[in-house]
Amino acid sequence: MAPNFGLIIVGDEIMSGKRIDRHLPKTIELLAARGLSLAYAHYVGDDPVRITTTLKQAFASGDVVFCTGGIGATPDDHTRMCAARALGEELHLHPQAEALIRERIQDTARERGLPYEPEHPDTLQRLQMGMIPVGARIIPNTYNKIPGFSCTGAGAGVVHFTPGFPVMAWPMIEWVLDQQCAQWFHQSPQAEHSIIVLGAMEAALTPLMEQTERNHPTVRVFSLPSVDHPEYGPHIELGVKGPVDDVPAAWASLREGLHQSGAICSTELVRNL
Repeated sequence: MAPNFGLIIVGDEIMSGKRIDRHLPKTIELLAARGLSLAYAHYVGDDPVRITTTLKQAFASGDVVFCTGGIGATPDDHTRMCAARALGEELHLHPQAEALIRERIQDTARERGLPYEPEHPDTLQRLQMGMIPVGARIIPNTYNKIPGFSCTGAGAGVVHFTPGFPVMAWPMIEWVLDQQCAQWFHQSPQAEHSIIVLGAMEAALTPLMEQTERNHPTVRVFSLPSVDHPEYGPHIELGVKGPVDDVPAAWASLREGLHQSGAICSTELVRNL
């Protein structure tokens, strides 16, 4: 079975609204393209205690978790240190990370027509980005070579750490999925079938929803109410989702129940997950 997939988004800039998070919808998209889905997401500010607590839970979970943000080398970047604390490990300068960072520094110096100074304070400061927990594995960064990293906790939860920049993070998430998670791709195709129900109350639809789930235990019934839709006005999107082979029977049952109740129905929606 595929594990649960989670997402941790770190940064005060997200929590304050200074920047709008784009990682959540993109991660959902990247997972869906491979027949996978996101089970949860957590947002955490630049608070070392909260970051460490959140990472401890991830490492204990047995899940595959992506963590974006906070792996730079400025005073407000805490994620690398928090990962080490959550694992009970020390930070060390990973040899491959050091080589990649030095390569990037040399590239930048060459582009600017400057000499490469291996012991310059700026060089040593940038090498701090290669200080990652002992036992961590490198995630390549095709944008600027400065890598992310992956760690596995005692509870077999795996956390993949990337920068907060989408231009770096998204290709790194794709790399992890394609290189390390391919065995779970399209393992259990899912589908969703729903309908717009006009002028109904959720309380009146709840018995039908409960009966549908009892009769079809492999699917989930969902209800998404709206009060001000520009086309439908007040309505409920009522549907079922689950394994592709199980959804049709559950949908037929739900649809028949709506018909018998006299519900006023509009557009049907079908989506493969």
